[in-house]
Amino acid sequence: MKLQDKELLRKKRHRRVRYKVSGTAERPRLNVSRSIQHIYAQLIDDTTGTTLISASTVDTTLRTTLKSGGNVEAARAVGKLVAERAQAKGVTTIVFDRGGYKYHGRIQALADGAREAGLQF
Repeated sequence: MKLQDKELLRKKRHRRVRYKVSGTAERPRLNVSRSIQHIYAQLIDDTTGTTLISASTVDTTLRTTLKSGGNVEAARAVGKLVAERAQAKGVTTIVFDRGGYKYHGRIQALADGAREAGLQF
């Protein structure tokens, strides 16, 4: 299977999930995106279409402490960082949007890190 085909199937899964999952100001959507070297997470209020909080392995706070941005350890750190930033803004409950990826590996680690730091979903 070609890489383009895999990406197309992922986007189809993501559209299917997004049909059901939507974020509000009280309960924003935690969107996850990953590449081979990095992982990105952002809290989105879909009613206004704004990003409330973002965190990734590209952030200067994490880049200096992590050895690699593309592993499970880095994903867990991003989850904890996004949860800390969310709690600073008063957000405690979210809706998780895995972005068409399997709930496995780095995606699961990011979710577990966010839960450990106090987010509920």
